Amino acid sequence: MKIAALREQIAQAHRHEAETGQLKERLERQLPHLHPLIQLPEQDAQGALNRFVAAYIDQAPELLEAANDVAREAGIESQIKPVLKIAEEYFITPPQIVNGQVGLDCLLDEAYLAHRLVEEVNDLYIKHFQQPLIPLDTTVANLIAHQLIGEEFANQLDEVAHHSLDNMLNDESFALESVEAYRETLSSPETGAAWKRWPCLSRQLGVGLELGQQQTA
Repeated sequence: MKIAALREQIAQAHRHEAETGQLKERLERQLPHLHPLIQLPEQDAQGALNRFVAAYIDQAPELLEAANDVAREAGIESQIKPVLKIAEEYFITPPQIVNGQVGLDCLLDEAYLAHRLVEEVNDLYIKHFQQPLIPLDTTVANLIAHQLIGEEFANQLDEVAHHSLDNMLNDESFALESVEAYRETLSSPETGAAWKRWPCLSRQLGVGLELGQQQTA
């Protein structure tokens, strides 16, 4: 996977943002119109939202790389890598609808698809292993990003994620001997220690959903 290229693309977008403030201006316009369920800290709500979006984008390449590494350990890299490549190619060659856009403002869309694809794969892992591929709870972060992107386009990206999994992964993908061997390692202390690297992104940054808290309670 071309993870280094994705990271460089994001670094360039950060430099563009530092020069133009394009994403900051967009979020300033959106802030008064955010869904009331989105909770921001009373102090520096704008700053918290900016930091959330930047971290959400920064985390996408690492998430794709980690998902690919774990899939390799589980013996199903050949099934999962094509799914992750969709997100990678979306970064490198954006669709026509966002063609010509630059900076972090554009990369929010790409990052959302990456996060959603890994979320979909995670759901399959939970179904078959009773544990996630990566124990990163992106549900709340993805719902917030969905709203920032806009309902119509975010729904289109959701459809890409759903169809990608339907076409490339099925129950047979998880019925291999290598997968059974991997299943035995899931309860190891080393696995548990590695999972501590992935705290909830939205909780880390002080951004949340009232609905998500009610469901968690």
